[in-house]
Amino acid sequence: MTGIDVRVERLAHGKDLPLPAQATAFSAGVDLVAANATDTTLPPGGRALLPTGIKIALPQGFEAQIRPRSGLALRHGITVLNSPGTIDADYRGEIGVLLVNHGEAAFTVTRGMRIAQLVIAPVAHTTWQEVETLPESVRGDGGFGSTGLDVKHAGD
Repeated sequence: MTGIDVRVERLAHGKDLPLPAQATAFSAGVDLVAANATDTTLPPGGRALLPTGIKIALPQGFEAQIRPRSGLALRHGITVLNSPGTIDADYRGEIGVLLVNHGEAAFTVTRGMRIAQLVIAPVAHTTWQEVETLPESVRGDGGFGSTGLDVKHAGD
């Protein structure tokens, strides 16, 4: 397995919190923890930007994606509002996590709580080539829901 080096700076309000780390050898992402000074309560429908107490420097050609934690989503309806959130390689500010409560009860985020996942992914840089018309495809211009709900077999 190949890896990349990502520089991480721990901010003063995150000095006592753990750095991101993979939970298992095959984990795709690392957990981000809340570095809030006081408890943050999200009422149903509420949202808040939570600090993580870290900054990162990604290598050129990579991005970091902030994704929800499945357990928080399943049990409490808590998710990342702009999911996945993108951190560009040239961003050097603190990582913030925008949480929203889609649940039916208030949810309190405490300091050090695991609130999101961070996944590092390669980014393909694009050269746009304007054309008069695009080549045809089987799907064509069919949009939302155009492939249906049932599994289709090739040739059907």
